[in-house]
This record gives sequence, structure tokens and C-alpha cells, in this order.
Amino acid sequence: MVDRQVLKEVLEIALRNGGDFADIYIEHKRVTGIGCEGGKIERVHSGLDIGAGIRVISGDSTAYAYTNDLTREGMAGAAKIVSHAARGDKKDYNIDLTKVKPRAEFNFGVRPDNVKTEDKVNSVESADRAARDVNPDSIKQVIVGYGDVIQNITIANSHGEYVEDERIRTRLMIQVVASLEGTIQTGYEAVGSMAGFDLLQRNSPRDMAAAAASRAVEMLKARPAPSGKMPVVMAGEAGGTMVHEACGHGLEADLVQKGLSVYTGRKDQAVASESVTVIDDATLEDKYGSYSFDDEGVPARKVTLIENGHLKDFLYDRLTALKDGTESNGHGRRESYQHKPVPRMGNTYIAPGREDPHRLIKEAGRGVLVTKMGGGQVNTTTGDFVFDVAEGFLIVEGKKGPMVRGATLTGNGPEVLKNIKMVGKDLGFTIGTCGKDGQGVPVSDAQPTMWIDDIVVGGTVQVEGNGKIRRV
Repeated sequence: MVDRQVLKEVLEIALRNGGDFADIYIEHKRVTGIGCEGGKIERVHSGLDIGAGIRVISGDSTAYAYTNDLTREGMAGAAKIVSHAARGDKKDYNIDLTKVKPRAEFNFGVRPDNVKTEDKVNSVESADRAARDVNPDSIKQVIVGYGDVIQNITIANSHGEYVEDERIRTRLMIQVVASLEGTIQTGYEAVGSMAGFDLLQRNSPRDMAAAAASRAVEMLKARPAPSGKMPVVMAGEAGGTMVHEACGHGLEADLVQKGLSVYTGRKDQAVASESVTVIDDATLEDKYGSYSFDDEGVPARKVTLIENGHLKDFLYDRLTALKDGTESNGHGRRESYQHKPVPRMGNTYIAPGREDPHRLIKEAGRGVLVTKMGGGQVNTTTGDFVFDVAEGFLIVEGKKGPMVRGATLTGNGPEVLKNIKMVGKDLGFTIGTCGKDGQGVPVSDAQPTMWIDDIVVGGTVQVEGNGKIRRV
């Protein structure tokens, strides 16, 4: 994209007043988005965004500027701005810009830029029709959103490292609203991956839409959820919302260093049940949060964060790694060239165990089976969280019982991880866009089926000590 000699000169300008480290992040991003609502295609848009971000790190401070002008003069102007914030003695750098090799490479399948817009629109329209066909009387709203991104990046830094990479991501989301006699329920399905348009060939939009619509319609007939402290079995198919929110954010090194994480000062301590191992692996094939390099040019790798219940590592970018006297483990991520990188998750999951998932329901005996998670909130400083249950069932005498609605899960991340009694051998992924510091990045998260001994379930009925239920 830009001549390496120009990049070397811009880095030298950025460091001419001092500084410990400088880098350039150049991005060329093409996006396509298609939205359908009310049975009509409401928008079809495509766009191109090009720019460069230039950063200088001096001690604990970071100076950052960006520009859309990729000429030498344009980038040099941004480099001069950040150079004024640098401090310390000027150092000699041997910036030879040697190309860095990735640890992981991805096969993107059918490139979305080789697919006609009409074919993408047809997939969206077919999903809309399939959702409405499930129950035309009850289904009141269907929203289908398709998107693909082709992102080419170039990164160069004062360590002499040079990275070129291409990332292709495709996603499809379907939300269905059903209503009956004043009751409103929602069904949701989404798929996304570091892949091309073949993602929709492997995950039928029509089948996804039918599943979302069926869930919304079935929830209309569900009984009110119980409330109280009780066993909960989180099915693998529910996805990893809990591990992402209640655990993952607290393991990002910047929050740990600022004392804004419940895991601050707990390295090598027991923070979960011995059956729990938490991993972040951005090298996984066909996952939405995967990448060959992070947004600082560090090759992606598998990082074990919690091993057999003991805290082993954090998610580092270059700056936080420098503060802790270690090396980045490839988790410096940014939304675009307009943002500086910060420690972020990629594909975060609790490793599978050895148990048959059905056995966990039998052993729990009673409580709630969660098969689909909704949104949630977490206080990373304390680990306290609350999550919505999008789809759940009662567990009655060790078997899956009737569907319930209106349930929430409330608890504390480390306490819940310590209360995990058994872990299944399955693993189910979900996708999302993770927000932090005003910027969002694509992520995946996952968990196996887990039996949590006791967790607070919020609902519209209360379970008495004798097992009887009363409305509240």
C-alpha cells in the first residue's frame, strides 16, 4: 500500500523528539451492508475507508494521530503532531522493516467481492420470508441484517517489524418479534466468521430465520420463570456470553493494571473451580473473533488465562505488556485506524470437560436450563453481573421441563466460576461486537454445558424452600 522507505521516514519523524516506541497502522477497508425490515429491503450500502494511525509511546503515555492522506507529506504531518508529545532522550533505531510471518493463516472461501449484490439481497429476502412463514398471525416484525468486510492492513514499527494482512469477515443476524394477547417475545439468531460468502452456504439463512421465529412464537406460550437461588445448567448452545462478560473483560491487562478488575493481584491464585480452564485463541479457524495478527502486528496465539481454576495470564497489548515487563500476547485491537489499540478479547471460551451434557441436567435434579443467552451487564471491578435469558426451561426431576420466560441470572463472576460442579464435553460459540473505550471489535465466545450449583435466578414466580412456587 505504501512504500517501506516512506514508512521508515515517517517513523523517524515520529521519534525525532524521543519516545520508546512508534508504529504506523494503515487500513484499507471495504464494507457492504444490507438491511431488511417490514418485509422490504430498507438499505443496501457499500463504502471504502482508507487511513493511517500513527502512535508514539513514551513511558506510560501514548500520543496518537490519524489521517486520511496516505502520501508521505500527509503521514509526516501526523507524525510531527505525535512527536511533540514524546519525551526522553532521542534514541538510535535500526528500522529495517523486516516482514513478520503469521502463526495462523485463514481460507476465506468465496470472497464477498466476487458475489453479486443481488445474490446477497436474495439471501436476506429469503430469510425474511422464512421467518414470516413460521406463524404469519403472531409474527409482527422481522429484521434481517447482512454485512461483509474486506480489510487490508499494513503495520510498521520502530522495532523494525513490518506486517501485511488481509481480513475478510461475513455475518448475518435475524431478529423476530412475535406478539399474542399483549405478550411480546423476541427470537434472535446470528452467525459470523473470518470467512467469505460461503458462510451462508454452510449456515442456511432460511433455517436460521425459522429457528429465530419459532423461538419467539414458542416463548409466547412459556410459563413465567421462577425466582430465587437454585441450580442452573448453562447449555453449550447458549454460547459464551457469561465467560465474555463476567470473566473475559476482567482479564484484560489495562483494567487489571488500573485496579478496575476483580482479578487484580490474584495471579496464580484459585479463582474458579478446578474443572474450569479459560482460553482466548484468535487462531481458531472459522470464528468471528479470529485474526492472523492483532492490530499492533503481533502474531495471534492461544493464551491460557485460567488453568484448572488458577489464574495464569492476562490479555496484553504492547503498552500493558511493557508496564508488566512481559511481551504482548497478541491482543492489542482497535476498531479502525481512527482508534489506538487496547487489550481486547478475540475468541474466548471455557474449555470442554469430559461429561455427557445430559448427565449434568440429571445430576442438577431441579432448577433452570439456559439454552440461549440475551444481553447483560458486568462491573469488572467487583465481578457482579446480571444477564437476560433469551430461552430457558425448568429442570424437573433431572429432566428438561417446560419452557420459561422472563428469567435473569444475577451473580458474581469469580463466585459463579467456583460454583461450577460439572463441565460437559461439548462447546457452543456465539458472536458479537464487543464495546470498550468507545470502539467495537468482532468477537466470539463459547462454553461447554456447565452445572452451576447455586445462582440467583430472577423471574416472576418465587420458589419456596419446600419446592412450591408462588407468584411475586
